[in-house]
Amino acid sequence: MSAEVRDPRFKSVVGGEVAFEKVATGFLFTEGPLWHARDHYLLFSDMPGDHLRKWSAQGGVTTFRKPCHQTNGLAWDAKGRLLACEHSSSRLTRTEADGSIAVLASHLEGKELNSPNDLAVRSDGSIYFSDPTYGRNEYYGRPRPTELAFRGVYRVEPESKRVTLLADDFAQPNGLCFSADERHLFVNDTDRKHIRVFDVKPDGALANSRIWAETTGEGAGAPDGMKFDAQGNLYCCGPGGIHVFAPDAKCLGVIRVPEYTANFCWGDADFRSLYITASTSLYRMRTEIPGRPQMA
Repeated sequence: MSAEVRDPRFKSVVGGEVAFEKVATGFLFTEGPLWHARDHYLLFSDMPGDHLRKWSAQGGVTTFRKPCHQTNGLAWDAKGRLLACEHSSSRLTRTEADGSIAVLASHLEGKELNSPNDLAVRSDGSIYFSDPTYGRNEYYGRPRPTELAFRGVYRVEPESKRVTLLADDFAQPNGLCFSADERHLFVNDTDRKHIRVFDVKPDGALANSRIWAETTGEGAGAPDGMKFDAQGNLYCCGPGGIHVFAPDAKCLGVIRVPEYTANFCWGDADFRSLYITASTSLYRMRTEIPGRPQMA
């Protein structure tokens, strides 16, 4: 069975039938999928292989960047430049139009960040990112001692490169995304298996933290990649696959992916194809409600 339905609304959001297409396989551990809406291609990382790859229907899987500092989360900024969280270098970087790499964040008060993991870009250009310690572990990163005593969520101003710590009380912060009106930031905590929501203040700071939902159920997995669809339903990795929450925080059900799942994104011309990075493979499935369009 490829879906666990917990609420009748699941079928109108995800679909009456869940079918997976294995787009590509043979990787070590896939992460960070990002769709390019104009040129119709997907970027994704094979972190242990230190290999950032590109996939398109015409060209199949090719190399985009190798080595890539064990890149994890990816995003486009308003100018179509690639933003990347790098596990082994503890940096948040931007690829400029000429191909050069600009470092946007690497330290806080002289201490090296843990390992930037995932990110969300606000319409004003500010970048919010999570900084757990996974990139300092064997296989998924480069083993080395931490310099910070906490695992935080940050904002960086892309032009001034000013880095601001917004929250430091997570066990392991991971996926994050904004509500459509950008008044709320959702951040999940892998170790605690829940999703928190913050109010976003006019100056970009966060306030009024509270637990929004928990990922519960059978199977391997924990909160990781997380994104909204076009109607405000929240998809989040969790036990057994991808958990789908309605805007009222009710879990509608679980998409049971064939392999352990770390992340996903919507793509194709109608943004109804969910591209899933699941351990050794890249999968695609169709959803009833499209994902929220991305930049680029």
